[in-house]
Amino acid sequence: MPDPSEPHTGETGVGHHTLGPHVVGQRIVVRHLLPDGRATDVLGTCTAWGADTITIDRDGHGPVVVRLADLVTGKPVPPRASVRARVSPREVELHIGALWSSIETEPLGDWLLRASPPHGGRLRRRGNSALAMDEPGIGWADAAFRVREFYAAREQAAYIQVQGGSQVEQTLAPLGFSSLGDGDAHAQLASVARALRSVRQVAPDVPAEIDDSASAVVVSLDAGAASGRGVLSGDWLLVESLLVDPGERRRGLGTALLAEVLDWGASRGATTAMLHVETVNDAAIALYERHGFVTHHTNRYLVGS
Repeated sequence: MPDPSEPHTGETGVGHHTLGPHVVGQRIVVRHLLPDGRATDVLGTCTAWGADTITIDRDGHGPVVVRLADLVTGKPVPPRASVRARVSPREVELHIGALWSSIETEPLGDWLLRASPPHGGRLRRRGNSALAMDEPGIGWADAAFRVREFYAAREQAAYIQVQGGSQVEQTLAPLGFSSLGDGDAHAQLASVARALRSVRQVAPDVPAEIDDSASAVVVSLDAGAASGRGVLSGDWLLVESLLVDPGERRRGLGTALLAEVLDWGASRGATTAMLHVETVNDAAIALYERHGFVTHHTNRYLVGS
């Protein structure tokens, strides 16, 4: 009987690939030989790499196990984008309201005025700003006046959330709204199922405390060394406030937090994960992108002078 680790011989060569255990959790395409000598292709996520075989989840059609000796070619491919990645920035950002137990909203043409209570001990810009991802649908000057009026009545700064560098930002500049120069944040999306498969491969086993309800979860790891929160908005999972104590970093706690929150969301039927990460937080961006999160758009907060 042939050694399964030895290349299959015949007219079709094998072994022309650079795959290995490092592709576990990644989306790949492989060509492999069938018992009758014909070749066929498999596209999906690599879920296991063994001594003699590779297992590939065929995008919802079940796993297939292929002998390493029968691999002809193979390579990683970009992750398949969630259908939610094609929705508008406004639709994505409307889910943010679920983060607060109570939020006051008021339509302003095609914009949305928002005011929410303090979260984590402070008012958050994303819950206390006018959501303005497109033209207001009313006069620009009138819209700017109404934003100032709404937040002045609540003794708050007049913030407007826009896409960085957008036409909306440029049009608001001469009306007295400009960036404070900080707080720009990417809105990133991922498939819950695929991100969860990825983090499970590398997340360390850490004691976790879970405090959850029907729509939200708070996770604490290793006696409070790290904590994070997940909130449901329909079948969207909002991931936020993933924090690791500075002295506890480089232990994989951020990955373990992400795994716990994603696991909870998956158990509640969430299909799309969404988070905000500041554009200057290179370490967090690298973590999220490593596990399938992709930037959908970038937010900027303008304040009225």
